[in-house]
Amino acid sequence: MSFDFIENGSITSAAGFLASGITAGFKRSGAPDFAMVVSESPANFAGVFTSCTFAAAPVRVCQQLVKTSPYLRAVIINSGNANACTGEPGMESARKSCAIAAKALGISPENVAVASTGRIGVQMDMSLIERGVALAVPALSADGGNTAAEAIMTTDTVPKAAAVKVEAGGKKFTVGAMTKGAGMIDPHLTTPHATMICIITTDAEISNAQLQHILAANADESFNRITVDGDMSTNDTVLILANGNSGVKIMPDSPEEAAFKEALLALMQNLARRMVMDGEGATKFVEVRIKNARSKQDAKLAAEAVGNSLLCKTAWFGNDPNWGRVVAALGYSGAQIDPDKCDIYLDDIPVVKNGGDAGTPEKELLDTVKKREYTITCDFKDGDAEYWVWSSDVSYEYVKINADYHT
Repeated sequence: MSFDFIENGSITSAAGFLASGITAGFKRSGAPDFAMVVSESPANFAGVFTSCTFAAAPVRVCQQLVKTSPYLRAVIINSGNANACTGEPGMESARKSCAIAAKALGISPENVAVASTGRIGVQMDMSLIERGVALAVPALSADGGNTAAEAIMTTDTVPKAAAVKVEAGGKKFTVGAMTKGAGMIDPHLTTPHATMICIITTDAEISNAQLQHILAANADESFNRITVDGDMSTNDTVLILANGNSGVKIMPDSPEEAAFKEALLALMQNLARRMVMDGEGATKFVEVRIKNARSKQDAKLAAEAVGNSLLCKTAWFGNDPNWGRVVAALGYSGAQIDPDKCDIYLDDIPVVKNGGDAGTPEKELLDTVKKREYTITCDFKDGDAEYWVWSSDVSYEYVKINADYHT
């Protein structure tokens, strides 16, 4: 089995998928703000969503679709209004959005999913949805994947799309995806109950149950491992659609299923990494890796504490090898740690040995923390469990973006 990333790949790299991205008027800037993805034939599907108690109306509509609808034909995404904390009127707007798209496409509303991103607490202007659908349908194209990726951006600086071509047992199929997210990023996606939005397509045939199991497992190894600012969104959504147009049928526990899962994980990790690299105002990409912990839960608590620490993140921005902030975060994380055993490394350079200063000259540490990317490894030497997260720094620009976002 093997897979290769496709140059300029997108959600429409998979056969039988069309997409478009247009300007409906949600954004005052006039930038593209409405995307549509359509499968030319019924597509099996699955989804994972935010575990935030204040889940947005479109999230709740999609959660219901996962439980009740056998397949999807389309997904619509608007950027500029989250339709979150909008009560029953917001739910009605989300359902009506699906109905408007369904009517224009000649399909059932139960086969249309909806996702939204933007301001929280603002009722949806349905005239913008109607305009978006009216413009998006005639613009649908097998080359429209990258245009759609541009239309779902909020504070992202670049669109994020990718695709892989997979070969297993002489059979070939494609998996494509697009995602958005640069701030309010610390997903804890649950199933079936992600601000990040990710739409994934494949022309393989695979059941809803398989898709749900694989998507949830891969989310735990990709989107659930990233943090920009420690804030989970009300609107996090990941959907995967499989239309079978390649003619490849993926059976449970088959070599093709193993290849599909591996390729999908590589695709999801590629996009998750790019989200962190494009984090609001980010200048650093830092992997925090815990090894030899007593349990995976201890390793997770420790990694997330360091990855979300404002003191660590500002030190990263300032090129400051301040390992004291790392050990403080480890200490309050709730993880079971023997401080007299803990070693810490910046890339391969020791900074802490058995809980104290390793004696490495600061000049060597400065050379590492000035890099765009590096890894902080914390070795607890107290078990065999591991966990990692991908994080970014917090810069002046992050504060400016989020101070100005509302106004």
